[in-house]
Amino acid sequence: MALAHKSDFGSNPANGLRDQNDPNKGRQKLVLEFSSPNIAKPFHAGHLRSTIIGGFLANLYKSAGWDVVTVNYLGDWGKQYGVLALGFEKYGSEEELVKDPINHLFTVYVKISKEVADEKELAEKLKAEGKEAEAQKILDEGVDEKARSYFKKMTDGDEAAIALWKRFRDYSIVKYKQTYARLNIHFDEYSGESKVSEDEMQEAAAKLKELGFAHEDRGALLMDFTKHVPGKEGKTLGKAILRKKDGTALYLTRDISELINRYNRYKFDKMIYVIASEQDLHVKQFFKIVRMIGRDDIADKCQHVNFGLVLGMSTRKGTVKFLNDILRDVGEHMHDVMKKNEDKYSQVEDPEQIADKLGISSVMVQDMSGKRINNYTFDLSRMTSFEGDTGPYLQYAHARLCSIQRKAGLSDEDMADANLSLLTEPMAVNLVRVIAQWPDVVQNVLKTLEPTTILTYLFKLTHTLSTSYTHLRIVGSEPDVLKARLALYIAARVVLFNGMSLLGLTPVERYDYASFS
Repeated sequence: MALAHKSDFGSNPANGLRDQNDPNKGRQKLVLEFSSPNIAKPFHAGHLRSTIIGGFLANLYKSAGWDVVTVNYLGDWGKQYGVLALGFEKYGSEEELVKDPINHLFTVYVKISKEVADEKELAEKLKAEGKEAEAQKILDEGVDEKARSYFKKMTDGDEAAIALWKRFRDYSIVKYKQTYARLNIHFDEYSGESKVSEDEMQEAAAKLKELGFAHEDRGALLMDFTKHVPGKEGKTLGKAILRKKDGTALYLTRDISELINRYNRYKFDKMIYVIASEQDLHVKQFFKIVRMIGRDDIADKCQHVNFGLVLGMSTRKGTVKFLNDILRDVGEHMHDVMKKNEDKYSQVEDPEQIADKLGISSVMVQDMSGKRINNYTFDLSRMTSFEGDTGPYLQYAHARLCSIQRKAGLSDEDMADANLSLLTEPMAVNLVRVIAQWPDVVQNVLKTLEPTTILTYLFKLTHTLSTSYTHLRIVGSEPDVLKARLALYIAARVVLFNGMSLLGLTPVERYDYASFS
């Protein structure tokens, strides 16, 4: 089966049919929201996890025949963009913006945010000294208030303010796309908080008030779930602010409006949010409100795929880690390790590219090694190790199988008459059994959405392979036995390739792991 289906082995496109008995009813549609970094703020470890897991889920559902729409819902709106605009006016550089927008905007944001913090600190000090008027004047004329006024101009549609914001957003997306491409990730839609209109959010809040679920409290609009949801669930959901006293709508009303818009636009069969477990309560409140406003038809289709924290994410020279910085660091580390063996290094074609792929594999494999909900410690030295179940080892296993196939020098036509009944040795039978498990593994993962299940299986396959090589030799075997064994190794390579691709890795074909371990 693996030899016959190759890249399709393990996938089951029929899973994605709306009616498996009637293909004419079309494929089921999945909308998948993941990654979602905040422009001008650090692409932190949580976004990294969301990105890796979301990319995997997109591949998984596509392999199952679903029509998948990937959405990057950017944090691209709010008063912080008023702060950023003021900071860019004072500290910004057009040249740096074009060259490296994400890092430059973050640097600008940090500088201007320090001014805001310093003003607030000074105001607090003056208040403590009884100088209320002076303190209030600093707050009324300070950066924070100017930022509030600037953002009001944005919400009112001021052309110059919107044009500058759009440049920040567009430049950032260009850079994001370059980084995502290295992870084999593509987004069909770059959406964001800016896409939800103020009117839509106010409408959602008004609907909740009209239904009696929300109430005014000192100018703000609150929702007390304990009064409207019985028992333990209501206590768990607690209270939520829907609109601040200044009239600004918050995330819940924005998320409700965006979800309804998406459903109207895509008519999806499933909507998955890949969001950190830190936001579990927010997501539960969000889904519950959708039901409370009478949209069970939408809520029934929504799923939260959560994940734990990344611990020990060190900063570089005291600065925040961006995704691009993380990938650069692991690539450089891998390159340094490779250069230690000068003889072998000189024989590697395009070592920097290989080091980059190995580095990316290192990050992704470490992230997916445990269950999603578990926290894990970001450990550069361990993840880039050439020993144990790591990304580099998985890449080596694939490259070794490619090498065996190349050295055998047999074409697909030569392999067409391979007699698989000659595979009678216990090692061969065991390897066949492991390969045959692959479709069931994929089917199971569609239920659990746990990438670690795929990874565990792939390492089981590579371990089985490593114990087979001395018993199932290609060189020196009888021609018919050689073909049969080669067919077995090719089938293993097909499964390994498919599994790695499903995880979002780029399998390398030439890489001498043993030379650098």
